[in-house]
Amino acid sequence: MSKHATMSLRRIGATITAHTVLIGLAGLILLPYVWVLLTAARAPSEIFSNPFGLPTEPGIIVENFRRAFTSVPMLRFLGNGAIVTASLLILQLLIAIPSAYALAKLRFAGQGLLFALIIASLCVPIQVPMLPLYLGLAHLGALDSYFALIFPFVLSPFAIFLLRQQFKSFPDEIIQAARLDGFSEFEILTRLIVPSAKPAIAAFAIFSITAHWNDLYWPLIVVSSQSMATPPLGMLYFRDGDLGTDYGAMMAGAIVVIAPIMIVFLFAQRHFIRGLTMTGLR
Repeated sequence: MSKHATMSLRRIGATITAHTVLIGLAGLILLPYVWVLLTAARAPSEIFSNPFGLPTEPGIIVENFRRAFTSVPMLRFLGNGAIVTASLLILQLLIAIPSAYALAKLRFAGQGLLFALIIASLCVPIQVPMLPLYLGLAHLGALDSYFALIFPFVLSPFAIFLLRQQFKSFPDEIIQAARLDGFSEFEILTRLIVPSAKPAIAAFAIFSITAHWNDLYWPLIVVSSQSMATPPLGMLYFRDGDLGTDYGAMMAGAIVVIAPIMIVFLFAQRHFIRGLTMTGLR
């Protein structure tokens, strides 16, 4: 066998091995989702008696999904989650984009110190400022509201840092030429900088939507009524002190809650990966 053929066989073997390992890891990652789907397709009597077997009553999955929407106000939970995540994403970008542009392309006193504070804030756990924020919102009478769910996260240091790294790579020569042509800083930002940074913005959008859609910690603190519950908090309402937890309906509800995030990621994954790659290289 020639040397070229031997090298080709080695490459094929390495490719097959790599794909086998990746498929195995993907299976491990998907295993919890398969278990959730199987639980949503089981009758209550099978959930504990046959936790890893195939469902014996295929039609029960329809009943579980029906209870997921009728036993709790699931559509209200989904609406609350959509309002909170969409509002946060818009407000975070409205603040982060001009802030990142100023840090990347403008020169002003204290610029280095301000950027250092942004980096330092990334190291502060979210639990640290929660108590003063809660006390302030309670003093204002703003608990159990959209304002309480949105306000603490409007300023995103991570968004500023990510976009600043992206904006910094934009050629200064183009910006200077635009200024000579009479462009204002706002026009430079909106017509030149932002269009070139769409992958980074898409990457941050995925991070923001996923984090705040799945957040349970803060809504659990500030929300006290069922009507203001977000999707993760709404899952807790499947518990019943007298009847116990309706696990079949809960798993059906979990599928409903997970589905929007998975759909968003599947449509935006190319921009997400490109944005992270471009930001990391620059």
